Amino acid sequence: MTEKRSTAGAPSGSAPYDRLTPDLLLDAIESLGLRCDGRLLALNSFENRVYQVWLEDGTVMVAKFYRPDRWSDAQILEEHEYTTELAEREIPVVAPLRYGETTLHAHERYRFALYPRRGGRAPEFDQPGVLEWVGRFVGRIHALGATRPFATRPRLDIAAFGDEPREWLLAHDLVPADLLAAWRGAIDQALEAVRNAFDEAGAVSSLRLHGDCHPGNILWTDAGPHFVDFDDARTGPAIQDLWMLLSGDAAAMSRQLADVLAGYEDFIELDRRELRLIEPLRTLRLIHYSAWIARRWNDPAFPAAFPWFGGQRYWQDRILELREQIAAISEAPPVA
Repeated sequence: MTEKRSTAGAPSGSAPYDRLTPDLLLDAIESLGLRCDGRLLALNSFENRVYQVWLEDGTVMVAKFYRPDRWSDAQILEEHEYTTELAEREIPVVAPLRYGETTLHAHERYRFALYPRRGGRAPEFDQPGVLEWVGRFVGRIHALGATRPFATRPRLDIAAFGDEPREWLLAHDLVPADLLAAWRGAIDQALEAVRNAFDEAGAVSSLRLHGDCHPGNILWTDAGPHFVDFDDARTGPAIQDLWMLLSGDAAAMSRQLADVLAGYEDFIELDRRELRLIEPLRTLRLIHYSAWIARRWNDPAFPAAFPWFGGQRYWQDRILELREQIAAISEAPPVA
């Protein structure tokens, strides 16, 4: 079939969730022997489809329907095993519920999992003790994550988050022709700077990560933080789960890092060489992000949420962003 193109220049075709109607969703949940009362509430999620679901007995659950063809069954189950193992050690993560012999279920073309509902608010990192508290639990997650590697889930590395997205964007002609030379020059210089930084850091260890440990995936209650959405769990350097907790200039990040590590290193030590990887990892995330949006343009949620994607201004901003990252990589990293 000839690949269509959207106005943003990204490939489009059949929408991945075009058949996930409310009736199909409720039928899927009831296939596990549960009885829904018909109420659904869509929750904020782009990669997957996530709903709050009410049952006839008054229970409220969260149903997560996985994006087709993104992960294999084995990769999803490995994530489930990891979060279940964390929860069994009383680490505050939201793990999937088991029905029958498994936590992963299928109905028609969709795979899904059910979770207990856990509310909370965004953590206030500027409040005393919050970063240390979060760091303590990230340390516990990493202490378990370091005990053995993932068998099927991929690595977070330059090839997966830098080289491959670059090649994909070029292959699909997404960058406007008049900006292509500038973008290629910026991304190639950025990736060279990233490689040099990884070489300077040396052979740092890798472990099982949350993978997307930004503040939006940490919910805060009076009892403290709990961690949600391990969908991007991968093998990689520990600093990947820490740098997204930091913000501001170098002095501010150094203060925040000291608070995080005050809790983190109660459970596992951070190799200080990994601090050199903060800006390189941020750069890889930015490169990966453009390709992530473009690959999903056939999902109607993406053009609605990212109407600015793909235009002249978008790629001009990405060129500037990459040049800023090249400069940031050359600077001294935060110190704790």
